[in-house]
Amino acid sequence: MRHFLAGILVCLLLPFAAQAEDDAIKRVITEQLEAFMADDFETAFTYASPGIKRLFGSPQRFENMVRESYPMVHRPAEVTLLDQRTQAGRVEQRVMIRDQVGRLHMLSYQMIETADGWQINGVSVLRAPEVGV
Repeated sequence: MRHFLAGILVCLLLPFAAQAEDDAIKRVITEQLEAFMADDFETAFTYASPGIKRLFGSPQRFENMVRESYPMVHRPAEVTLLDQRTQAGRVEQRVMIRDQVGRLHMLSYQMIETADGWQINGVSVLRAPEVGV
């Protein structure tokens, strides 16, 4: 009976735990984007995973990479957080960004959970689906 009740409790609480995880991941991405928009690259760098921090070594080198490779992230005009997926043990959050000239960009944020909470482990620009008439 105790195992049955524990199973029911897990089933009831699982959606709340998943929602809390979704919210935490979305908060990290949103706060990093806010830091970029404020040109606060030191704070933005704190949202990066340990591997990203090792790769770039300093907020200044991280800033150079963002400005050169991800200008849409540095100064988005509009941000829409889309679906979140777990694939092969990796959590990915899709984000649609409209840049300052109106172009849409689809990105995939790879997230990892660390002792410091959720952190961004990389961002990939996704190819837009080809549309034709």
